[in-house]
Amino acid sequence: MKHHQNDAELTVTGMSCASCVGRVEKALAAVPGVEEPRVNLATGRAHFRLTAPEALPRAVEALAGAGYPAAPLETRLSIEGMSCASCVGRVEKALAALPGVTSAQVNLTTASATIHHSPGVAPQALADTVTAKGYPAELQAEAGHHMHDHGGDAASMKRNFLVALVLTLPVFVAEMGGHAFPAFHHWLHMALGQQTLWVLEFLLTTAVLAGPGRVFFRVGFPALMRRAPEMNSLVALGASAAWLYSTVATFAPGVLPADSVHVYFEAAAVIVTLILLGRWLEARAKGRAGNAIRRLIELAPDSAHVQRDGRIVEIPVAELHPGDIVHLRPGERVAVDGVLTEGSGAIDESMLTGEPVPVAKQPGDTVTGGTVNGNAALAYRVTATGGNTVLARIIRMVEDAQATKLPVQALVDRITAVFVPVVIGLALLTFVLWMIFAGSLGQALVAAISVLIIACPCAMGLAVPVSIMVGTGRGAELGVLFRRGDALQRLAEARIVALDKTGTLTQGAPALTAIEAEDIEPLDALRLAAAAEARSEHPLAAAIVGAARDKGLDLPPAEAVQAAVGRGLSARVEGRALLIGNAAALTEAGITPSPALIAAAEGWAANGATPVHLAVDGRHAAAMALADPIRPEAAETIAELHTLGLQTAMISGDVRATAEAVGRKLGIDTVTAGVLPEGKLAAIREMGGGTVFVGDGINDAPALAAAETGIAIGTGTDVAIESAEVVLVGGDPMGVARAIRLSRSVMRNIRQNLFWAFGYNVALIPVAMGALVPFGGPQMSPMLGAGAMALSSVFVVSNALRLRRAA
Repeated sequence: MKHHQNDAELTVTGMSCASCVGRVEKALAAVPGVEEPRVNLATGRAHFRLTAPEALPRAVEALAGAGYPAAPLETRLSIEGMSCASCVGRVEKALAALPGVTSAQVNLTTASATIHHSPGVAPQALADTVTAKGYPAELQAEAGHHMHDHGGDAASMKRNFLVALVLTLPVFVAEMGGHAFPAFHHWLHMALGQQTLWVLEFLLTTAVLAGPGRVFFRVGFPALMRRAPEMNSLVALGASAAWLYSTVATFAPGVLPADSVHVYFEAAAVIVTLILLGRWLEARAKGRAGNAIRRLIELAPDSAHVQRDGRIVEIPVAELHPGDIVHLRPGERVAVDGVLTEGSGAIDESMLTGEPVPVAKQPGDTVTGGTVNGNAALAYRVTATGGNTVLARIIRMVEDAQATKLPVQALVDRITAVFVPVVIGLALLTFVLWMIFAGSLGQALVAAISVLIIACPCAMGLAVPVSIMVGTGRGAELGVLFRRGDALQRLAEARIVALDKTGTLTQGAPALTAIEAEDIEPLDALRLAAAAEARSEHPLAAAIVGAARDKGLDLPPAEAVQAAVGRGLSARVEGRALLIGNAAALTEAGITPSPALIAAAEGWAANGATPVHLAVDGRHAAAMALADPIRPEAAETIAELHTLGLQTAMISGDVRATAEAVGRKLGIDTVTAGVLPEGKLAAIREMGGGTVFVGDGINDAPALAAAETGIAIGTGTDVAIESAEVVLVGGDPMGVARAIRLSRSVMRNIRQNLFWAFGYNVALIPVAMGALVPFGGPQMSPMLGAGAMALSSVFVVSNALRLRRAA
């Protein structure tokens, strides 16, 4: 339930439109000790910051008072020391006695308890209560991700809709069939009589409103009494007005003017049925939108094979602890994060990086929970469990991003806050105008009900959060994690992308890029140099040794190895005297440099590489170029950013020659080199608005935080990742272009949704009021209004779902 020490989140029930969101936020903001409430209609969650621990129960009370109770949480406990049924009874009784606990089930065979309780009750307090009774208890793993279960919503919505449909169909056929086919109308009236027919319609419609339609009245009328009407209030007002008028026409027709005795039962029943259909389709689509997180949660396996007391046993993942040795079978999912201790093989990390090629692993390499083992048997030591694993952090990032409000959402919230009261005012005005100009109570009522029903701001409330939800979920699948949802909007408005060089555009470690030799084979020169450097700690030495190993060269032993700072290294290998160093080291040792090799070295240096020279038995024999190689995807990334119409810049702490050489090769627009972290920060500030900075190191953290949007390469340091708003899970810089493309798609999608939601209401409210009637146009029926309203919500959600194929 909590992310940081003072952050809390609750799943809120009963929200159905943007005005509900506004009221929930208002109710939470009024609670002392609650700050920054953010409510998301699509996920059904409220996030807020607590400045006092006692504010959480108060927040739960405030939600209940506002008519949007927080959904109960489920906590699981592992309990020791229970031996019989009476122990179970005692534990259940102790838990049930706690205020806020709705149910407690204790299972003797699994030695566990499942408790449903108010979010105001801390899970740890439950464990402490059971422990105090003499049965040591602890929380099982994480209390879980309390995702709003839209799948469960969809099932109950479907049930409600089908019941309403069965009850409404006869009413609809009797009334509308009679209008469409006069012969059918006459037959019905002859067979049943008008009064009997109306009584039957009354019974069926009452069953629809009291049964499946009860939800609108249960939430809508209390909101109206609190002078905070919302979408359910509009439906409840419209349907009950139609029902009440028709009931009077059926049982006390004398009360009404003679020309107004007519029933609108079908309008009341069809309104409820159509809106239930819309809600079911919406819940089903929302469930699909939330699949990204659900799929991530499901990546973690339930059990693991662990080494205990010399045997391998299968235990639940929740019982793993750091230091445990887990045995991984071929094709099995890695349970939690760890370091490989035995075996070597390939692991499919596509769920993390989006890269389809499995990654080769050997002892000492890290493995990540949720990734899939290839066909080798491996063993690893657990380093992180529960909420500390990479997978849990990814899930948390996606959830946080989905809960964030975009700046564009603030505008929607302001409009919807005044929208519902205005609509009720317009409905009353419509009723009065129709009474004045048409003098028909029936027509006036139909027009007023149509206004109430057509104006439901449900589509407006969904327009932004559903797009964010699907977009951030799609990002997670592509290896682009939005740590904050508002980065989506800022990234779409980006103007210039600045990138760090080392580790972002380059591999981050030197490698041998070229070798020239005289009177000796280049591979032989490399073999000798690597043999001499084999024991050196210097990064350039590691590059030479690595290149020799890559080429499969056997390294002979070296003797009399001596390293002098700034003067290179001397050694004897296979009886030959070797000297490795820069040009100055050769001159100092009295060795005449070869003009051809020196010319090659100067050419490399001009392109940003570091030249290293090799002398064998006093003769200059070879020159090698060592450089930090450019990542293979870097050029494509820069080209893609230019295609997207963005300027590119590189900010590097490296020397100017090297930085400019890399910039030239990649076609980067501006290069800033030789700067410290403060310099990077200053360079970002100079660029002004619309800046994106991409980096991976601790030295990039200030610039990542200062840029409008910071993007961290996921293979980088934790500090960089914490300072950024967007994280690329793999090391591929192409993710930058992918992130920008995705954010543009999401913002385009949001604009389409808002245009549809607002445009639809603005266009159809005057029609519902009867603006077309004086010109011979039609008067809209409440049924058509309900159908159009349901359709608008389904359109908005379906449009958002197109983002699942984005980028």
